[in-house]
Amino acid sequence: MKKNIAIVAGGDSSEYVVSLKSAEGIRSFMDQERYNVYLVLIRKYDWHVILPDGGKIPVNKDMFGFYERGQYIQFDFAYITIHGTPGENGILQGYFELTGIPYSSCGVLASALTFNKYNCSAFLRSFGIRTTSSILLRKGDVVADEEIVARLGLPLFVKPNEGGSSFGTTKVKTTEQIKPAIRKALEEEGNGVLMESFVEGTEVTCGCYKVKGKEVILPLTEVVPANEFFDYDAKYNGQVEEITPARISGELTRIIQQRTSRIYELIDARGIIRVDYIIPKTLSGDGDPCLLEVNTTPGMTATSFFPQQVCAAGMEMRDVLTDIIED
Repeated sequence: MKKNIAIVAGGDSSEYVVSLKSAEGIRSFMDQERYNVYLVLIRKYDWHVILPDGGKIPVNKDMFGFYERGQYIQFDFAYITIHGTPGENGILQGYFELTGIPYSSCGVLASALTFNKYNCSAFLRSFGIRTTSSILLRKGDVVADEEIVARLGLPLFVKPNEGGSSFGTTKVKTTEQIKPAIRKALEEEGNGVLMESFVEGTEVTCGCYKVKGKEVILPLTEVVPANEFFDYDAKYNGQVEEITPARISGELTRIIQQRTSRIYELIDARGIIRVDYIIPKTLSGDGDPCLLEVNTTPGMTATSFFPQQVCAAGMEMRDVLTDIIED
């Protein structure tokens, strides 16, 4: 019999709409000859299966399934594509651990760690992974703007410590812009503000996944935004040039791929991850890449980085998703 697969999307963050786009991509990639595929939308306590005609049926949260025409349909697997809480920070992973439902992404600890950008950088830095200089500011903390500039320099980035898709992110060029940028970040995702030093260079990203007896480290994508940085418009409105494979040396490509594989092991990842780096301009393309972020629930539209890299590697997304589900 076909397995019943739930593509779990939505969530409670500003990335809700991005999650829906990823869910559409995953549905289009998934082998529907092999699986019964359902879309499950989550928003706070409202969990529904979306039927092909647009109708909604509540999810039975006790066992993660639903009733349709008197028949109970039990999900066999959850493919999590929620960007932000609760799908990227370990909360939903904990639910699936409790209910015994296999799922696609990293476990509770790895998800919680990588969702907190400051803690993740500190953890990986302890293993010799190069990261940007940063300051974490929680609600109620007071740090003088002049001290921030003295430690990080200008320009610098101010962003929510938790969350993605560049929501609430500002490239700050003057001291006077710091406080408005902090307010913006707190309004967007109010769980702390991360301030990072600016590193000029080439931004690249590398996808990776591992299943039993198989390691796949994909070609790198070079990110060339039309704007000042890789903001929301660059990510989702086409204001960027994405080049796969990246225009860097074979040796530097190998270093970044090996580092991505090592990060996968250090955080005890499962499923698909994507790791973002910047290669400092002063290193002329063959120095030590600087870690920007680890994504454990990367975007999965047809034009997202990971599917691009899969295509460049001569692989099919259908086969990748089957690997993840059957592992």
